[in-house]
Amino acid sequence: MQLTIDLMYEAAVNKDSSFEGIFFTAVKTTGIFCRPTCTARKPKKENVEFFKTAKEAIMKGYRPCKVCHPLEKYNMTPDGIRNILNQLAENPTKKFRDSDLLQMGIEPSTMRRWFLKNHGMTFQAYQRMFRINHAFKRIQRGESITATAFDVGYESLSGFGDSFKSIFGVSPKQSKEQRVIDLKRLETPLGTMVACAVTEGICLLEFTDRKMLETEFKALSKRLNATIMQGDNLHIRQLEIELAEYFAGQRKQFTVPLFTPGTNFQNLVWNTLQRIPYGQTISYKEQAQMMEKEASIRAVANANGMNRVSILIPCHRVIGSDGQLTGYGGGIWRKRALLELENELAAS
Repeated sequence: MQLTIDLMYEAAVNKDSSFEGIFFTAVKTTGIFCRPTCTARKPKKENVEFFKTAKEAIMKGYRPCKVCHPLEKYNMTPDGIRNILNQLAENPTKKFRDSDLLQMGIEPSTMRRWFLKNHGMTFQAYQRMFRINHAFKRIQRGESITATAFDVGYESLSGFGDSFKSIFGVSPKQSKEQRVIDLKRLETPLGTMVACAVTEGICLLEFTDRKMLETEFKALSKRLNATIMQGDNLHIRQLEIELAEYFAGQRKQFTVPLFTPGTNFQNLVWNTLQRIPYGQTISYKEQAQMMEKEASIRAVANANGMNRVSILIPCHRVIGSDGQLTGYGGGIWRKRALLELENELAAS
C-alpha cells in the first residue's frame, strides 16, 4: 500500500486507528502535531504535513497536541488508574469512593468517562463486577454463600443474590454449573491489550482497538457458555510476565497454557502458526503447504484471521507471497513492529 498524502489525510479525517504508529499529522497554522485518531477539528489539506515519527515533527518545531497526546503510548492506561486496578487485583473487596479518588488526585468524572470508554461501564459498576467475580470463585470452591456475601462488601444476602443473578442469570446456590471467563487489560509497548482466560489457559489476547473485539467476546462467551467478567487469573499473571519478557527481547517462546476453542481445521491452522520459528516469516501458500492443504489457501487465511490469541499464536509471521505485509487485526504498523523486534533479536 502506497502511503500517499491523500491516503494519510483521509485516514486522519476518518480517525482511522489502523494508521496509529505509521504517521503523525502536523498542522502548519497552529504548530501542533497529532495522532491519526485525534478528535480535534481537522484542518484543510493544504495546512497539514505528515511525519513518520514524533521526533521528526518536534525537530521541525511542532509541539504535541493536548487532546490526543501523541508522545504517550497509544491507548495506554493512565498511571493513576493503573495503580487503582492493581490494588483491586490484589484485593477485590476493596472499595474506592469518590473521596478516595480525589485524595489520589483523580477526578471522579474523569474516572467515569475513562471506564465508560474502555470498559463500557462506570467505575462503580466495574468495582461491583470485580467483587461479584471474586465471590463467584469463592462459592465455586465451596465456601459459604453468607460469609462470601458479607466479606465482599454486601450488607444483605438479598442484595448480593440480586446482583449475582443479574450477572449470571442464576442464584448463588445454582451457580455450580456456571463458568466465568476472566478479563484483564495489559499494557505493552505497542498499546493496551485485553486478555481473557479460563481454568484451562489463555483464550484471548487482542489489542483493545481491534475492530472485531466485541464480536470475538460474544463468540467466545457463546461457545464456552460463560460470562466474561473483569477478574484475575493465574494464567493471566503468567502471561503478563512472559509478554514483558518478550517485548524486552528476553523470550522467544511462550509457555503459558492456551485454550483455543474452534473447529479441528482452525486448530490445525493455529498449531501450524506456532511452528513458525521466531524471527522468520512465511507466506499463506507456505503455511498451507506445511499443513498439506495447498488447495485451501483462502481457508487457511480466514482461519488466521479468526485467531483470538495474538502474538502467542503468531499470525503476524505470515505475509503476502510478494513479501508485503497483509491484513492484521492489530494494525499493519503493529505487525511491522513485531516483525522488526523479532528480526533484530534473531539476527543478534
